[in-house]
Amino acid sequence: MTSRLTKSNIRTEIQAFLQLAIPLASAQVAQSATGFVDTVMMGNLGSETLAAGGLAAMTFQMVMNTASGVVMGVGPIVAQAYGAGRKAQIERVTGQGLWLALFLAIPMMFLIGHLDSFMSQLGQTATTVALANSYLDVILWALFPTIGFAMLRGVVSGLSQARPVMAIVIGGTLFNVVGNYVLGYGKFGFPRMELAGLALASTLSLWGMFLALVVYTFKHKQLKTYRFFQDLHRLRPRILWQLVCIGVPIGVSVALEYGLFTVVTYLMGMLGTEVLAAHQIVFQTVFVIFMVPLGMSFATTARVGQWLGQQNLEGARRAGYVSISVAAGFMALTAIALLTHPQQVIGLYLDLGDPENANVVKLAAPMIAISALAQILDGVQKTTMGALYGLQDTRVPMLLSLPTFWGVGLTSGYLLGFHFGFGGVGLWIGQSIGVAIAAGVFVWRFQQLTTHKKLP
Repeated sequence: MTSRLTKSNIRTEIQAFLQLAIPLASAQVAQSATGFVDTVMMGNLGSETLAAGGLAAMTFQMVMNTASGVVMGVGPIVAQAYGAGRKAQIERVTGQGLWLALFLAIPMMFLIGHLDSFMSQLGQTATTVALANSYLDVILWALFPTIGFAMLRGVVSGLSQARPVMAIVIGGTLFNVVGNYVLGYGKFGFPRMELAGLALASTLSLWGMFLALVVYTFKHKQLKTYRFFQDLHRLRPRILWQLVCIGVPIGVSVALEYGLFTVVTYLMGMLGTEVLAAHQIVFQTVFVIFMVPLGMSFATTARVGQWLGQQNLEGARRAGYVSISVAAGFMALTAIALLTHPQQVIGLYLDLGDPENANVVKLAAPMIAISALAQILDGVQKTTMGALYGLQDTRVPMLLSLPTFWGVGLTSGYLLGFHFGFGGVGLWIGQSIGVAIAAGVFVWRFQQLTTHKKLP
């Protein structure tokens, strides 16, 4: 195993980063396309279905991403062990990571299965709750494979073997698109299941991706030298506790970030179905774009973690700032595209010529403009957080997420939306302010750790 990393200048660091970031970002975009396709097909089933289905999908994403965040603690440990040449540790951590995925999935499934009363208490209409529940009752069976896939993705990323992740996710996404069409609309002799059909297709594709990645670890010429699952029958409490200590703060940080967007979505529903539908259009578009810096952040965690394994803070700092710069540049390009083509974006979801959609189109346009400007700093905060995770600094980012996302973002959004009459636009402005402040404090934290040699 070649685990020692050669000294790198900026150019070679960019090359090494992109070798990881391109497949990981592409995989994230492809995986998010599942939600994008679901949203487009929900829109074709009607505005009520779009609003309820989007709410259900957003709720599932929050629960799923929180649990997946916890198992992300596997990634930086594997990356550091790889950089230090500790093969046995990589094997043990991976096996225990799969147990952790199972322990997380079971209570999360129970939670998703009982969200209908919670949605009613948050002011959603009876129709919205009923439609959303038909989606959630099926998609909850996708939790374990999704969490398990996130764990294995962290392992192969830490070992610099992430390229097949892209192929697996693209294959799963294509399957999901076909499954959505067949099961959602009742084609080729299958019953018309609408939202339940979309959820079933997503569940099958997520199971397929997880199993494909497991098979890959057995077949790849380098990965099969690791005996990841040989002691799977054994629980190792010490390793599990280490994963929990590193992973739980990541999961909480993810919950705080996605929780902000989820709560904002529920607040949009309180402003009316049309506002919620407009928000779903903008959010789903931004969510797909955001997958690129999210994939970059996984690559950043791996690169920074590998340098940490060699106790090379200069290399870790360079890896972090390369990622941040690339992410900011990419998101600036997407911001320009959104600002110059808002109608084309809205037209992907709704018929712009239909008078019944006119108010939703009018509401969505300013939301797109605000989200476009916020994208740049959103990319910065996510990749910087990935760099901090590479340093195994997870608790402080968690503590910083609470006042930035919730203290500033949610509070200012609520005031602007409900007390100052800006409605959905005000909610988007508020959450964007929270993201901007988070970006600033995360960059400051990374600079402090790598400059003053205060490793956590």
